[in-house]
Amino acid sequence: MESLRIIDTWPVPTAAAAVVRADGTVLGTHGPTAHRFPLASVTKPLAAYAALVAYEEGAIELDEPAGPEGSTVRHLLAHTSGLAFDEHRVTAPPGNRRLYSNAGFEVLGDHIAKVSGIPFAEYLRQAVLEPLNMASTSLDGSPARDGVSTVDDLVRFAAEVQAPRLLDPRTVLEAQSVVHPGLKGVLPGYGHQSPNDWGLGFEIRDSKSPHWTGTSSSPATFGHFGQSGTFLWIDPVAGVACVALTDRAFGPWAAEAWTPFTDAVLSEVAG
Repeated sequence: MESLRIIDTWPVPTAAAAVVRADGTVLGTHGPTAHRFPLASVTKPLAAYAALVAYEEGAIELDEPAGPEGSTVRHLLAHTSGLAFDEHRVTAPPGNRRLYSNAGFEVLGDHIAKVSGIPFAEYLRQAVLEPLNMASTSLDGSPARDGVSTVDDLVRFAAEVQAPRLLDPRTVLEAQSVVHPGLKGVLPGYGHQSPNDWGLGFEIRDSKSPHWTGTSSSPATFGHFGQSGTFLWIDPVAGVACVALTDRAFGPWAAEAWTPFTDAVLSEVAG
């Protein structure tokens, strides 16, 4: 895919990218796809997928108590638990506001570890990474932001989310559907959004503006980006997913570069 060569123009030391269809067909790659990059918040979709495996295995229920009083696993996954961004401090009642929270995912990881008797990083490895042969991916620290992976591994994950084998497709459909519709909130790096829609661990594009995906991305597009200059989006209308990993922190360069890149990818896919 010629559009992937655009990453060579990005002001970053290292970048790699790939596009994959639901059937696992890799349409194109560019850059060092086996290089391990810090994922930052792109760790969250992996953690969320492990939580959904725990749900299907019966270890947890989505609506069981977890986190602050009145909060549930579902609230934690959808950033509506009321926990602050990076502090284990309650700032709003559960379900009242969309408060993006690293702390919420840390509480979620601790909850799953407690009920399963398995440290969360190990649970993630057994539930998601090992079955998908994501041997270069690991979690050492917070399930909100301390994952490390490669484009090659995340391509496998992106194919799985599009055509689930580890989960019932209905569970994944729920994960990419809006939880607590209509809530306002701040999308980190892109300001206040109304509504600020999220699913279970995945951000949903809908009509958000500005946004880190493309102007031609369908409203159904979902995924995540990370402050380490990383992103993964899945556009079910286009029938493809795209992974891009870099080693430069998110900033104005990314806000300027990512949208035209995504538009170029989608244009080439549509062909």
